[in-house]
Amino acid sequence: MTTKPEIIITEVALRDGSHALAHQYTVEQVAKVAKGLDEARIPYIEVSHGDGLGGSSLQFGRSATDEWKLIEAALSVCQFSKIGVLLLPGIGTQRDLRRAADMGVKLARIATHVTEADVSAQHIALSKELGMLTVGFLMMAHLAPVEKLVEQAALMESYGADIVYIVDSAGAMLPNDVRERVRALKQHLQVEVGFHGHNNLSVAVANSLVAIEEGATRIDGSIRCLGAGAGNTQTEVLVAVLDRLGIQTDVDLYKLMDVAEEVIAPILPAPQEITKGSLTLGYAGVYSSFLLHAQRAAKKYGLDPRDILVEIGKRKAVGGQEDMIVEVAAALSKGRD
Repeated sequence: MTTKPEIIITEVALRDGSHALAHQYTVEQVAKVAKGLDEARIPYIEVSHGDGLGGSSLQFGRSATDEWKLIEAALSVCQFSKIGVLLLPGIGTQRDLRRAADMGVKLARIATHVTEADVSAQHIALSKELGMLTVGFLMMAHLAPVEKLVEQAALMESYGADIVYIVDSAGAMLPNDVRERVRALKQHLQVEVGFHGHNNLSVAVANSLVAIEEGATRIDGSIRCLGAGAGNTQTEVLVAVLDRLGIQTDVDLYKLMDVAEEVIAPILPAPQEITKGSLTLGYAGVYSSFLLHAQRAAKKYGLDPRDILVEIGKRKAVGGQEDMIVEVAAALSKGRD
């Protein structure tokens, strides 16, 4: 007899990890990863382009494989795990949501910048209408005062979101930042609260634990840390720590370790570690998916990518403003000349 898990984990390696692989996932890779995660009894697996449904583009990066084929592959091998998708209004469409629901996707995460929750109303309502578990996903949450975060989360709740996530897209939050924000949402919302971290300052697991202490019941992880920047909260580490703490997840830790070592490690182009680039993301508070774009722009203009990222941080760029990276690089190059 199993008890109800206290913490529900959503695995994001097949979405956030797409950034680290420059969106080059194959059907075979997705099927193999999803099957392993399913056997490890991960409750939810998110699958899509790194920037969500419809993200494959020149601006965000072209996918090697049509994302619908990747989603179909994951659905075909999972018996326990439910498949989820991410959608950013303005990139993904209501048609995309309908298609996902028709395919059997059970979780839709509607993502906006932390101050722009109002653009999620139609998509959250539609997701609920389609019978999917619906998440409001407030990205770059470190950029908003706590009062603003609460206001925006309340909007998503009012639109029908079942869960609202605090999303540390830049990996810039420290434990006290997370504590303050989760505590505020728990005080003002009736729905569940979740946390999505990045490890750019090496505190993703610590931040996730603080979120749980303050009442978050949904936590994102990425196996082998496969995600944008230095990666996300490492799923197998999180599960091990929670087990040590006596917090129930119902995930098979040994199986998860095996998948990390035998399936994910061979896929990684390089180990997910805190490099000077990913550290700069957290230090400057920059969207984690900007790293590869900044490195490419730096190479083109003969710059240090850290200078580009710090300037982007000063401008408070948000997801969807990847084109600003080239603009900043060109300006810095001109100023140097």
